[in-house]
Order: sequence, then structure tokens, then C-alpha cells
Amino acid sequence: MIKKSGSANWQGGLKDGTGTVSTESGVLDMEIYGFNKRFEGAPGTNPEELIAASHASCFSMALSMILGEAGFTPDHISTKSTVSLEQKDGGFAVTQSHLVVSAQVPHASAEDFEKAAQTAKENCPISKLLNAEITMEASLT
Repeated sequence: MIKKSGSANWQGGLKDGTGTVSTESGVLDMEIYGFNKRFEGAPGTNPEELIAASHASCFSMALSMILGEAGFTPDHISTKSTVSLEQKDGGFAVTQSHLVVSAQVPHASAEDFEKAAQTAKENCPISKLLNAEITMEASLT
């Protein structure tokens, strides 16, 4: 089992507070996020943007693997994920991640590519996460 971690801190109320997000690797190190970055278009990151980037990168890697297993080596895969955050059931929910992918795969037919892309969409770990059981440990300090 491989485990990776990220962390976040928050201070203040929802609209006037700010937080920082970091990754174990240090790629993100105390990046600031807040209400205005999430809902008002201010520059900076937000949870949905990070999910979208994770989904796009995971899908691209999975597609490369699946194509390789079918005997194809892609020259290039470009994937964009757009995550939708909507008001739902009295709160907000991520309701969709839409993938747009284009690739250059020598010798692959459109059918070969479509089959590999569908398999990647259904089986990349982040696709599975978006329907995963969520576990938690919570303590009040």
C-alpha cells in the first residue's frame, strides 16, 4: 500500500478566514486558499482546482498504462478536467468531473483509443476516489 498525505490549516470564519494547504512532497507548501479564491474568482488555489488537476494527471497516467498494455506507446496525452461545484441539499457538492483528452498514439485506431480512454476513466484511482468511502478520525483539542 502506498500512502501520500496533504495537510491544511484554517483560521477565522468562512468568508473572512484564510487557510494554507501543503503536500508531503513540498510541491505545495503553505499555499493560501480562502473563500474569495474558491467562490469569487480571486487568484490562488482551491480544493476543486486541486481535485481537477489530480484527476487529469491520474487519468493521463492510467491511459498511458492501458495503451501500453494494448501495445501502443503514446507520443502525447493532454487531459483537462473541469470539476463542477454546485449547491445541493442545503450545501455544496462536487457533482461532476468532466475530462477532455486528446492524444497522439501512433498506430492506434479511433476504436483502440476510445476503448483505452473509457477504461482509464473508469479505473484511474482518482476516478474511483470520487465515489469512495470516506473515513475519518476527529478530535477536539
